[in-house]
Amino acid sequence: MEQMKLEDLTSEQINFQLILYSGNARSKVIQSLREYRGGNVEESELLIAQAEQDLAVAHDVHFQLVQKEAQGEKVEISMLFIHSEDHLMSTLTMKELVKELLDIFKAKNI
Repeated sequence: MEQMKLEDLTSEQINFQLILYSGNARSKVIQSLREYRGGNVEESELLIAQAEQDLAVAHDVHFQLVQKEAQGEKVEISMLFIHSEDHLMSTLTMKELVKELLDIFKAKNI
């Protein structure tokens, strides 16, 4: 996947990229759990893998912002930025929790 260049985007566009990719991942994580519950283990695993790809893009955007600030450039902090960061972090947490649940379910043949 090609790296998104932040210098080509406004701060609002950057925030919406974080929301877009983490939101897509969140939907796939939830759907993965539902697919597993419905007996579709392969689809469940595919959705988790797709969610991880979406999160990789969001994480890359986040990491570029961290690098930018570490190099002394000011990163604009707004409510939209806080929301996008919250969206990303909660989705990362949800993904890890769902992966652990799926492993438990598989181990117990649930």
